[in-house]
Amino acid sequence: MNKLTLMTRLTLGAAVGALALTSCAGTGDDETAPESTLTQDQAQTDTSSPDAQAHDHDPDGGPPPSGIQEATDPTYAVGDHVILNADHMPGMDGAEATISGAFDTTTYSVSYTPTDGGDPVTDHKWVVHEELEDPGEAPLEAGSQVLLNADHMPGMNGAEATIDRSTDETVYMVDFEMDGMEMTNHKWVVESEIQPGN
Repeated sequence: MNKLTLMTRLTLGAAVGALALTSCAGTGDDETAPESTLTQDQAQTDTSSPDAQAHDHDPDGGPPPSGIQEATDPTYAVGDHVILNADHMPGMDGAEATISGAFDTTTYSVSYTPTDGGDPVTDHKWVVHEELEDPGEAPLEAGSQVLLNADHMPGMNGAEATIDRSTDETVYMVDFEMDGMEMTNHKWVVESEIQPGN
C-alpha cells in the first residue's frame, strides 16, 4: 500500500509540474524564438555570468569602422593563428582564431539597453571609440554617457550606453568557428584576451 501511495504521489507531482510548465507558455514565445537556438549549456552559462551573456552576432562582422587606425606594430599580425582567452560568448574561450585586423584606438566596455526592447546588456565587450556617435576626445571616463554607432548585435545601433571602463591595448578583429558557425571579422578582442596559437 505504501509503495502504491508513493508511486501515485510521484505521478501526480510530475503531472502537476508538466501542467505548470505548459501554462507558462504564452503568445510572446514567437518573439523569443531566436534565443531557443541556444543549447541548454549555453543558456546556463549566459545566466550565470554577466561576461558571458548571450550574443546574437551576425556571422560576418563587416569592415572596421571608418577612421580607425591600423596598428603599426601589433603583437599579432593579420593572418596569425591565435587562441582566444575571452568569454564574450559561450564557446569563445579557448577557440582557435585567425587575426583579420589589428588597430590602435581606445576600446570600451559598455552597458546599454537595446533599442529593440531586449534585456539590458551589462559590461559588453567591446566597442571602439570610432563606434561612438560624436564621442569627443579619447579616452572617455567611466560613467560617461554615449550613443552607440555599432551593430554587433540587434538593438545596439543607436542605443544610449554608459562607459564601464576603457583600455588602450591593441584591439583585434578575428575569424573563428563557434558552435559550427564561421565568424568572420568578429569585433572585438583586446590583446590581453589572446595568446599565441600552436
